[in-house]
Amino acid sequence: MCVLFHSNSRNQKRKRNNKVTKAIVHIIAGPTASGKSARALTLAQDLGGVVVNADSMQLYNGLALLTAQPSTDDCAVVQHRLYGVLGVHGQTNAVSWRAMALKEIREAIECDLVPVVVGGTGFYLKALMEGLSPIPEIPSEVRILAEDLLERVGMEDFFEIIREHDPDFAAKADPQNRQRLVRAFEVIQHTGRPMSYWQSLPLEGAPDDLEFNVEIISPERDVLYERCNARFDQMVAQGVVDEVAAFDELIEAGKIPPECPLTHALGFQPLQAYLRGEMDLETAIVLAKNETRHYAKRQATWFRHQM
Repeated sequence: MCVLFHSNSRNQKRKRNNKVTKAIVHIIAGPTASGKSARALTLAQDLGGVVVNADSMQLYNGLALLTAQPSTDDCAVVQHRLYGVLGVHGQTNAVSWRAMALKEIREAIECDLVPVVVGGTGFYLKALMEGLSPIPEIPSEVRILAEDLLERVGMEDFFEIIREHDPDFAAKADPQNRQRLVRAFEVIQHTGRPMSYWQSLPLEGAPDDLEFNVEIISPERDVLYERCNARFDQMVAQGVVDEVAAFDELIEAGKIPPECPLTHALGFQPLQAYLRGEMDLETAIVLAKNETRHYAKRQATWFRHQM
């Protein structure tokens, strides 16, 4: 395994610099199945810390096994925060996650615990450390209209609409990232300016009371792919098909929206297709593993260029 390490501090404790005390926050980042959660757990044990989640899917309560949330045993070793804290109807973004994460970080510091933030949602981590573009608050009705348009035209045409209005953003965006595309569209609709304009402005809100140690876990590509495959096999052995089946029953009963964020968790849609008789289980598992590997590759590329 290759571990890239970057440190902005000289020690693991708070330090005084020109009479300003800054607390150290450890960031453990990397692609899915890289081993970052295990690293964060060990580090939190060693430092007397608390683990804070920075994975967008693990924020939701409903598919703990499929989204690889920490086990009961892990949670008994050290405290874990921001796992399964949102209902299936909830929506989040970098702004709301950052507010939640800073609250947990500062509460941990007040209790003399070392914050260890871990996850693969790189945009969240950058927002935490560097601040955010000064985008005005968007009314909820604008998001509803954006979601409605996406449902009517489909993901491909929706992406083309965004590309037409904001080619700079589209050139860098994942055309399958529903949440970010909806966000880009609602910003255009509400502000009259593209997302790329707001992102070009100086960032606001970098925390001046915190200092970040960043550790990126980056296995070699073949090792990472093997881990992706092995982890999904382990999920199947632990009962992930039954977990998805129970969730899909709630969707069919109208108790969960069919396009809620958790339906975009890695592996959900192939397993859902199997449960609805659209393919056999072996094919669904192969597709889920492919989906996981492709996502891990995109994450690894993002971390290599952005952090």
